[in-house]
Amino acid sequence: MTSNPSVTGAPVGVRPAVRAVPAYPFTPIQVPIKLDQNENPYDFPAELKAKAAQRMLAQPWNRYPDLHADTLAAKIAEYEDWDADGVVVTPGSNVLIKLLTELAGIEQTVLTVDPTFSVYTLEARMLGARLVQVPLNEDFSVPVDRLKIELQRQRPGVLYITQPHAPTGHVDDLAAVRELLEAAGEWVVVLDEAYYQYSGTDGRELVRQYPNALSLRTFSKAWGLAGLRAGYALAGADLATQLQKLVPAFNVSILMQSALEVALENPGYVQQRVAEAVAERGRVLAALADHPTCQALPSRANFFLLRTPDAEVAYRHLIGHGIVTRRQDHLTGLEGCLRVGIGTPAENDALIGAVRALK
Repeated sequence: MTSNPSVTGAPVGVRPAVRAVPAYPFTPIQVPIKLDQNENPYDFPAELKAKAAQRMLAQPWNRYPDLHADTLAAKIAEYEDWDADGVVVTPGSNVLIKLLTELAGIEQTVLTVDPTFSVYTLEARMLGARLVQVPLNEDFSVPVDRLKIELQRQRPGVLYITQPHAPTGHVDDLAAVRELLEAAGEWVVVLDEAYYQYSGTDGRELVRQYPNALSLRTFSKAWGLAGLRAGYALAGADLATQLQKLVPAFNVSILMQSALEVALENPGYVQQRVAEAVAERGRVLAALADHPTCQALPSRANFFLLRTPDAEVAYRHLIGHGIVTRRQDHLTGLEGCLRVGIGTPAENDALIGAVRALK
């Protein structure tokens, strides 16, 4: 009797590249203090939630939303001082990463560093792009010369430059980023700026100068709206037009649009929360600076790396104190490292106490 492949495993029609890729490497753990996903520890302000709910209720739910989120794109363009024709909106910037791999990676090349944000590599592998990774320098800076060699050697595709870098929190000199843009030629260059508010950096002028470049931004981090799933790209109109072709129609609901409009009309809370996170980041790093065995590495994001003698022991120790972090010790150059998000002052106090108790 022949078994049904859809029951015993993946159907035979599933592409081998998809079969070969593991599921996204994340398992939720329920503990009181959650510092494992680089989230804003504060919810969207209650008064703004109420305004968003009122706006949602006023919308007709039986009608399709804008074909390409045009109304929301115009709001984002106004906020970002950008041409609305160059704004592409999707449910999360990870969706844009998938679409960018479809745009310029399939049958071509995805070039990035190692370690890097795992979605770049997952999408490249699943979509059959040639994936090329160049190890970061020892100080976590971008390896400009080696990337320039690959830009010349490989068939053009998409190059990912993350500022600040994930998972290290490092920010590169502007001159280094510009040098890569100059060398990129026909490549599509993605400046992933998911954490830019925490570093005080801004790649918009570079995107204006290089028509093959774009900036990825998200509402999930500083805006505190990860539960809504919304991200966007800022690009020149020509590149945005090509990218928009890959975005499914009606992909932004009127519910998401209503909430994001309220956020964009009331951005003051973001600046306040970013200022607190930056101050808390400095306080936590200073408090752990004299630890006898662990090293809190410098960061300009809303997270940092904690290098420990044994990542598993440290991870379990923190779980025992009700704190979940993210192990990174399987990544190149990050032996012994945990990635730790910046939480509320009380959560950070608990983290400091737990790390100090780690021998």
